[in-house]
Amino acid sequence: MSSDAKAGISYPFPGAPEKGQWLEVAKGIYWLRMVLPMALDHINLYVLEDDAGWWIIDTGINLGDTRERWELLLAGPMAAKPVLGVICTHMHPDHVGQAGWLCEHLRVPLYMSYKEYYEARTFTGASTDQISWTTEEYFSRAGVDKDYQKEMASRFKGFGSVVAPLPTAYRRLEEGQTLRIGGRDWLIMTGAGHSPEHVSLYCAEDKLMMSGDQIIPRITSNVSVMPSEPEANPLADWFSALRRFRADIDADTLVMPAHNAPFYGVHARLDYLIAHHEGHLEEIEKACVEPKIALDLFGIMFARKVGMDQLSLALGEAVAHLHYLCAEGRMQRELDSEGVYRYRSIDPSNCPYHGVYEPDTGPMEV
Repeated sequence: MSSDAKAGISYPFPGAPEKGQWLEVAKGIYWLRMVLPMALDHINLYVLEDDAGWWIIDTGINLGDTRERWELLLAGPMAAKPVLGVICTHMHPDHVGQAGWLCEHLRVPLYMSYKEYYEARTFTGASTDQISWTTEEYFSRAGVDKDYQKEMASRFKGFGSVVAPLPTAYRRLEEGQTLRIGGRDWLIMTGAGHSPEHVSLYCAEDKLMMSGDQIIPRITSNVSVMPSEPEANPLADWFSALRRFRADIDADTLVMPAHNAPFYGVHARLDYLIAHHEGHLEEIEKACVEPKIALDLFGIMFARKVGMDQLSLALGEAVAHLHYLCAEGRMQRELDSEGVYRYRSIDPSNCPYHGVYEPDTGPMEV
């Protein structure tokens, strides 16, 4: 067992499963891993064993050798039983990318929350031929010039390029619902902020959690204001979810996240995630004594220079923190003569946030 004593986290498994293999992390729970073609180079997926067959938790992206890895598993350790269902924690491509293919190929239902399923359908079907006026306005008001916007758009091929066509039907997962799988009762816990209605599965009796992107041990999930909802306050939703999970999850729970590795120390990790964002809020308040635009905050929030491929994520995260401060009455936003929002702190000397200030290494795709 390895550990990060400073973070209050320990890792019970020394290595990750190889291609076409899985690792049993608890009775009837198997951890497998797929490759991602980005800085975050992997996603953890899980398979739950039931007497009647298998349940798949998340699916990987529709790129690279993900499908080949599934075929190896289906023809290998999963061959003796049928797959009964596919559960996707949320709508991001690394989680839902192969759901359509798996559900069609295996003729099994897809299980998702209502908001995640329909948001996935919307994004995968959206046209990427041109920038809408609402998207253009979002980036312009954040200070991104038109030429840069066009270059960004030319690079982005849309969710549909990395997500297989989704099933035309699904089965809804809701907060408080229970799924009986493998002799365990799995409570559905939902949270917003990273995505609209993210699903985690929690077995209180055995102290086990499939956390998706809700709780990750070494990186922080992206919390962004998106062009599709430019006035959103996702950081408020994120704080609410983290605090609720902190109250409801046993401290000795084995957390099985979508990235990094299964770990113990869920309370310490949730405390850190809250403190981390509060630390950013505190530094942003200090920085905005003189009015700033969202782009000005990248140097505070991120340790490395933000490239074009990460600008949307970085900008969304910066705006999320600014919107939270505005909603709390600690920041004022004004539209200047050039049509760009400028943000000014109201009283940074009386800041209520005293978190942990550590700039992120960079905006993460998670």
